[in-house]
Amino acid sequence: MTIAIFGNAMKSQTLVEVRHILEFMTGKGVHVLLSQELRQELDLREYPGFPENWDSDEQPENVYGEPIDFALSVGGDGTFLTSAAVIGDKNIPVLGVNVGHLGFLADVQSHDLDGILQKLVAGEYTIEQRSLLKVSVSDKDGSLRHDLVMAPNALNEVAILKQGLTNMLSIETKVNGELLHTYHSDGLIISTPTGSTAYNLSIGGPLVVPQNRVIILTPIAPHSLTVKPLVVPDDWKFDIRVSSRYDTYMVSVDGRSQSLSTELCLHIERAGYTTKVVQIGDNSFLKSLRTKLNWGK
Repeated sequence: MTIAIFGNAMKSQTLVEVRHILEFMTGKGVHVLLSQELRQELDLREYPGFPENWDSDEQPENVYGEPIDFALSVGGDGTFLTSAAVIGDKNIPVLGVNVGHLGFLADVQSHDLDGILQKLVAGEYTIEQRSLLKVSVSDKDGSLRHDLVMAPNALNEVAILKQGLTNMLSIETKVNGELLHTYHSDGLIISTPTGSTAYNLSIGGPLVVPQNRVIILTPIAPHSLTVKPLVVPDDWKFDIRVSSRYDTYMVSVDGRSQSLSTELCLHIERAGYTTKVVQIGDNSFLKSLRTKLNWGK
């Protein structure tokens, strides 16, 4: 078995947990690859024989000459999103170890880590498929702008946000070529089911079980009280044009932001691959609702 470990090397608690994982894996016949950032911060002389660096371009074969079986994301949900973006479509399941705060994606707590790792090595786990959103940009004539470097696909959400402090956006939203609505608001969140507990939840959007195949549209501070969040099938495609007092607006893809001209058209659809999330033991979305959101209390 080969695992790759990601984490924010600037956080001391991350390094503590990574050392713990390395100690646990020593002598178990598990090959370990570390991100370059972690390797630079750790004294690896205590762990002879591993870990090696992982270059994400090496998948499916790595320095050990075998595929990577799992990735461990050590941190909070932000670290998990970064890890998933690096992995992309390489078909590597990700297990999130929480050293952050809430932790919906990174749902393994440090006090459970030994038991969880034991089950992982023993093959006692399931894999959940999580959908992503693909973002592209075109000129008014429909020509795709490949020169515009958009962030990787979104596991949580695509957020359309105003650039200035006071201006309201007009967001013309077409679904499968038909006009849905022109939102007059501070922005629009287009979310996956996984992202329903993130930005979407904070602005009053609905909670959705991650296994659902849907996309959620939630306006930010809409000008009309009759405009509510909407849930649609995830094979629907969105074409979005934004008008503003300014000539630009912001697009945030899982927190990675970019300024776009109002002359451009934004296209959003379901990505062609999924993120594989490792589930072990009784960690589940419903348990997270009860324990992390105090559901029903």
